[in-house]
Amino acid sequence: MFDTDPYELKMQAALDHFESELRKVQTGRAQPSMLDGIKVEVYGTQLPLNQAANVTAPEPQLLQITPFDPSNIGAISAAIRNDQSLGLNPSDDGRVVRVPIPALTEERRKQLVKQTSEKVEEARIGLRAARQDALQDAKRQKDAKTLTEDDVKAVEKAIDALVAEYQAKIDAAFKAKEQDILKV
Repeated sequence: MFDTDPYELKMQAALDHFESELRKVQTGRAQPSMLDGIKVEVYGTQLPLNQAANVTAPEPQLLQITPFDPSNIGAISAAIRNDQSLGLNPSDDGRVVRVPIPALTEERRKQLVKQTSEKVEEARIGLRAARQDALQDAKRQKDAKTLTEDDVKAVEKAIDALVAEYQAKIDAAFKAKEQDILKV
């Protein structure tokens, strides 16, 4: 019989990636996860920010970054400033980097919702790719005479049900994030 588990794992991976991308989207409140995608040049190698510094949110509109090695403070500030998608302007006092999170304008909120909807489409593409792989594998097994025509139809129904389930999860996560972004 056909095993749908590997394809469900691919769909779960697409959902997990989508949710991690959502955590990076700014909602007007400071969250340390906003800086998860930042890579810092430290000791000649690229490291994720959370491996080079401690990131906290002491206030709703402020992120505070305390580097493990104070000599890396300039590189951390530069890495945050260079990420244009965040639009943040960090300042440092030689020991810590402070990143004020500006209040979102209505225009910026709508732009963030649009960016988030693009991430939804990327996640759906991942689901469709997993579906396509499963259907091609089922067709190969039918051609090799290990599956019957009825088995292929059953596999197709099972895969379509999985895709629908994961699309519903993606849509629910997007709706929740959209409400979070648009909330003033």
